[in-house]
Amino acid sequence: MADYHIHTKLCGHASGEMEQYVEQALEAGLSEMGFSDHMPMVSEMGAGLAMEPASLPGYVDETLELQKRYPEIKIKLGIEADYFPGLEEESKKIIDQYEFDYVIGSVHFIENWGFDNINQIDQWKEKDINQVYRDYYALLKRSAQSGLFDIIGHSDLVKKFGQKPSEDVSDSIREAAQAFSEHNLVCEINTSGLRRPVSEIYPSLDVLEIYREYDVPIIFGSDAHKPKDVGCDFDLAYQLALNAGYNEETLFEKREKITIKREFK
Repeated sequence: MADYHIHTKLCGHASGEMEQYVEQALEAGLSEMGFSDHMPMVSEMGAGLAMEPASLPGYVDETLELQKRYPEIKIKLGIEADYFPGLEEESKKIIDQYEFDYVIGSVHFIENWGFDNINQIDQWKEKDINQVYRDYYALLKRSAQSGLFDIIGHSDLVKKFGQKPSEDVSDSIREAAQAFSEHNLVCEINTSGLRRPVSEIYPSLDVLEIYREYDVPIIFGSDAHKPKDVGCDFDLAYQLALNAGYNEETLFEKREKITIKREFK
């Protein structure tokens, strides 16, 4: 059992020491965990929401040190990188500096709007929700095509505050799923949605079933920003995977996939 989406206080909106996250992973009975804090932003839109560039070397060094201190659990070095169209090369330059085990690609912005930012929630009132969903999945598709990432993070994050489309947007979801499959990406089942207004895992069952149709593999992540959230609600995540027809979990080592047969229960 692995939790591949764990943050640190270096991003500016999480708390606790890194070793506390490791201790909680052990308490939760995990055999593997991965730190994947927010990579320094390549766009000014994300100011204050990620690590500062000067913090990245220390983040890497501390993760490697914890690997030595806690041999009883596999600790992977990951990173979560925001996808910004047109700034792919800037992101690649940062990613290529280190030997990450995996890179999570996430979409938090549509043009200059942080759609999941509580400070920008009022902008939802001005939007066509159906078009927001289509724009979001189009960006997920582009992020997959960029070649920057190994994992697509919280792949229906657009529902975070509870807004849902009134139209069928499954064609947009399928286009994204096809891109995930063609570019060998893994979908994350992320339990943090249960701690948000929508009160649902990312992605929901109907979306995950589409990913399953396209043979998109899965990993699990808590998106922990506090030590106590490591491995949170994984029993529900496993049930969701089972309901969608999955019997395998994907792990990573130096950006190479490792497929593990699993009985989710």
